[in-house]
Amino acid sequence: MNSTIPVDQFYDYLIKNLISVVFGLIINYINGTFVLVFIKNTIFYSDPRYILYIHLVINDMIMLSITVGLQVAVHVVGVFNLSVCCVVLFFSLIITQNSPLNLACMAIERYIAVCRPLHHTQICTVRRTYMLIWVIWTLSAMPAFGDIFITLSTKPASFFSTAILCQKFFIYNTWQHTVSDTVSNVVYLSFVWTTLIVTYFKVVSAANAASTDRVSAKKARNTILLHGGQLLLCMMSYVSPLISTALIALFPRSRSTILFILYLLTNILPRLLSPLIYGLRDKQFSERIRVYFCCKQIKTQIIPVK
Repeated sequence: MNSTIPVDQFYDYLIKNLISVVFGLIINYINGTFVLVFIKNTIFYSDPRYILYIHLVINDMIMLSITVGLQVAVHVVGVFNLSVCCVVLFFSLIITQNSPLNLACMAIERYIAVCRPLHHTQICTVRRTYMLIWVIWTLSAMPAFGDIFITLSTKPASFFSTAILCQKFFIYNTWQHTVSDTVSNVVYLSFVWTTLIVTYFKVVSAANAASTDRVSAKKARNTILLHGGQLLLCMMSYVSPLISTALIALFPRSRSTILFILYLLTNILPRLLSPLIYGLRDKQFSERIRVYFCCKQIKTQIIPVK
């Protein structure tokens, strides 16, 4: 930290970083507990729903670690070598795109389970689920690679040896980046929203059919609705610059506080929704989570052989 920073600003940075780190540790501890439950119980290994879920949780943990770590590093170190910053932003952008695509895939899996129950085991296999995860990562990496290629083609070689504040708009700030980001965001989010809306109404329609398990259909419908709520929070990161600009214009003296609150709402708190959506609502997970949070062991009854 630069010694010329005023004492009050130093304490402001300290408190905000401390809040971010504490929230990050708590959320990652909760998410890590769900990952541990998944690893220690082989019952989850053969269910595509749980595999996609735990992939989303791990993705959120990585995203949260990068976000909090980058925020603290910017305040402590200040500027970074641009090449190092590009690598960090590259993985950050991939992981950011992963979450919406993963939500769409989870909605499709629930749709197949409810509306095509006889074909679910043939369509949603473990092998295909892991292949789908690779597809998610590949699609998510395409915009990030595009940003790198645009930077390489528009900036001189000396640009990559400079020191810069590690934030996206300081590096990817050309009109080509703007067009690329707009197109990729519109295409990806349109696909995700279309998937969620279509699967929701298909599940609602199936819930009204006499041949469908209405309890399972209702649970699937509620899960897809929660996915929609989670996606809305994920999308706040796209509109937060507009919100921050409007709020700062109204309250210019509260600029730092406004940016920090938006940071918590768009980057920290959404990472807590993944375990709540599935973990606490799912009987298999909730029973095993009590072992870690309530320090109770699941008791098994042994019937004596006569």
